[in-house]
Amino acid sequence: MTDENPNLPAVSGHEGHDEVVAEPIPDPGIEPHELRITDIDPQAADRVERQVATMFALAGLLALGSCVAYFAIPRDSVLEFGPLTGNANNLVIGLCLGLGLFLIGAGAIQWAKKLMVDTEIAEDRHDAFSSPAQKADIIEGFQQGVAESGFTRRKLIRRSLIGAMGLLGLPAIVLLRDLGPLPGRSLYNTIWAKGIRVVNDVTLRPIKPSDLVVGQLVNAAPANLAPMQEESAVEYQNAKAKASVIVVRIAPDKIQAPAGRENWGIDGILCYSKICTHVGCPISLYEQQTHHVLCPCHQSTFDLADGAKVVFGPAARPLPQLPLAVDAEGYLVAQSGFTEPVGPSFWERG
Repeated sequence: MTDENPNLPAVSGHEGHDEVVAEPIPDPGIEPHELRITDIDPQAADRVERQVATMFALAGLLALGSCVAYFAIPRDSVLEFGPLTGNANNLVIGLCLGLGLFLIGAGAIQWAKKLMVDTEIAEDRHDAFSSPAQKADIIEGFQQGVAESGFTRRKLIRRSLIGAMGLLGLPAIVLLRDLGPLPGRSLYNTIWAKGIRVVNDVTLRPIKPSDLVVGQLVNAAPANLAPMQEESAVEYQNAKAKASVIVVRIAPDKIQAPAGRENWGIDGILCYSKICTHVGCPISLYEQQTHHVLCPCHQSTFDLADGAKVVFGPAARPLPQLPLAVDAEGYLVAQSGFTEPVGPSFWERG
């Protein structure tokens, strides 16, 4: 029979016997810190500082080069590398920006490995909640880290880094030009006009009031849209993006027509632009009981029974309404075009 210390945990052995752990594994601690050549040789540290600053300066020059390439290289120029071809403008801009970002990253790594303090420290775990004293320690530690990084002391690195990061913002501003022209008055006019029939956007069949029942919503378009598809695909898509509408039939006693729009509907049939007034997403998610239509992008919600006013979401204005009438053959037609710009709100709208 052997004596066992009852305070030590027992571990099951391979043969069914209990083995006693004599003591926990000791903490190995942190290995002794080894000085780098930049820690003991000021000239080596200065040399690394110049290397890092050079990388940052080159990154700034490459950022400027991307801006120059954007304007200097023709948009239709092509570079050929054997069987590979590519747009020269895009290629040079991409290479300049890619190399610039690489040099900033490489310079930051070199700075951290060779110049920043690399002494390892150990910190005991603590509760997630920080006491005022711990918060003060964190702030003090942050300030100490800034001092040890040499950011405030090594002016060459600091200035070159700030310059490179500032210059990298220029290509982003220049490339905004590729977003296309400003809306101008392009959203003020659509192909809707007086007498244009309302047709189903799938079957292209003209719509009669009798085709719609209360609670029904139909995606529609102007009858003069279809012929444009044969002439120009681009013009067709541009026109469709602005002229698409939704037609809904609501019980007349549920409609609260805005002032001046009392005669814009036909027996409870109303027509609104399909384009959300937030950022221009197409909408048609309709809830019959509330007469609300929802934009799937950002959940802007419009009350079609009350002039399509906004009842929820980020949209800033109601959906534009298209005034309706009935022609001699009994089909729905527009009384006129839209009386306000369609699509998302924009600063030139006023």
